Amino acid sequence: MNTLAAIVGIVIMVLQWLIWLVIIQAILSWLIAFNVINTYNNFVRSVLRTLDAITDPLLRPIRRILPEMGGIDLSPMVLILIIILIQRLLPAILSDTGAYV
Repeated sequence: MNTLAAIVGIVIMVLQWLIWLVIIQAILSWLIAFNVINTYNNFVRSVLRTLDAITDPLLRPIRRILPEMGGIDLSPMVLILIIILIQRLLPAILSDTGAYV
């Protein structure tokens, strides 16, 4: 296995973890919005802050582009679609150039 294949595999794995973090952050935000869990719990607050620190820099540019949908935030779904597109295109582009087999 060559080095580039290993690096591409690691990048794809990190992108998959990022997808899961975006999904967990979206579910947590729904649970907080519907008062299933509250942010008075220190563990919930720390998890939410960590997830916001990871996902917010990626979601903020998408939120600026998307129009207001009346309380519905579609930016996590758009980010997940972009990440999946990158996961699919990265090996294909590298194999077309001959750098990745």
